[in-house]
Amino acid sequence: MSGAAFEFATAGRIVFGCGAAQQLPALAGPLGRSALVLTGSRPDRYEAILRPMEETGCIRARRSVGGEPTTSGVQALAAEARDAGVDHVIAIGGGSVIDAGKAVAAMLTNPGDLLDYLEVVGRGRALAHRPVPLVAVSTTAGAGAEVTRNAVLKVPDRQVKVSMRHAWLLPTVALVDPELTASMPPEVTAATGLDALTQLLEAFVGRKANPLTDGFCREGLSRAARSLERAWADGGDLTARTDMSLAALLGGMALANAGLGAVHGFAGPLGGIIEAPHGVICARLLPHVVAANVAALRQRGPAVGLERFNELARLLTGCEEARAQDAVAWIRSLCDRLQVPALRSFGLCSELIPEAVAKAQKASSMKGNPVELTDSELTAIVQATL
Repeated sequence: MSGAAFEFATAGRIVFGCGAAQQLPALAGPLGRSALVLTGSRPDRYEAILRPMEETGCIRARRSVGGEPTTSGVQALAAEARDAGVDHVIAIGGGSVIDAGKAVAAMLTNPGDLLDYLEVVGRGRALAHRPVPLVAVSTTAGAGAEVTRNAVLKVPDRQVKVSMRHAWLLPTVALVDPELTASMPPEVTAATGLDALTQLLEAFVGRKANPLTDGFCREGLSRAARSLERAWADGGDLTARTDMSLAALLGGMALANAGLGAVHGFAGPLGGIIEAPHGVICARLLPHVVAANVAALRQRGPAVGLERFNELARLLTGCEEARAQDAVAWIRSLCDRLQVPALRSFGLCSELIPEAVAKAQKASSMKGNPVELTDSELTAIVQATL
């Protein structure tokens, strides 16, 4: 961990702050003349910021991305955008919408089938050409997709979620306005916020952590620890919303350069097996993965890994005497207070666990976990989420 050699890459430009969404026309204008605008299931929420662009005629098409993007859905969007002569993409929404935007932007310039570029179930080829410019406007404080170099897509016929991954998928502009997150209901605030917390945590304790990402994680973990429950309890608390938007942004920059761990190693396979929000899956896995990692590090090292969990506990609790086990207790208590449902309520059962473990072992995120976990340890983790 925290080795001397590393590289770092992020979005071409980051614009952050309350009211920043009003800058969208000025930011997108230089990128092209014909935009495809992707939004979530409530596109009317963004009329005020899109109207100036509509009036100038630079929006060629607008489409909604309902739920998590699928491979077939992305290919259909890309074909439509290509026929319409789109030369840049604007994605306004949470991680699903932004990931769809990344994949569409890539497929507008790269030949072949989407599967050519997917990990695990596809051919995993590198992109041959840069995608068209992408403006990513985040409306949730969770995935940090506005500054990550992958697009997570669902492959329904294979019951799995996998990534298209390339440095060129980093958005041209990342626009983060905490005011856009204020309308999230408590359950969405909890799920997205716990996803952000998970990403910060995994990038911090993982094998690929480096001095630059460590700084992002320390700052983000402290902000999430003090503000997630406040944002959940009072969606109008703009100070808490700003903290969580920044935590998600920092987490995205960290994971894009330091990777993730076993929570996200499981999240993709489980997201394909059951219909559950990504953040809920992460939240239910998180305390059990942390506990398993701590136990494994105590048994077989390295000792430096355990010390990183001790520091994590101090960041989360604000207590200088806190140790690794206190981090586990803090996370469990937070998930209970935020009323995160058990995964059995989404259809996960013991019979599906072997499939989830087998698929998780092949996930790229597993390579970043601070210690290699055995099949029995992984099985116990998923069993504990039921």
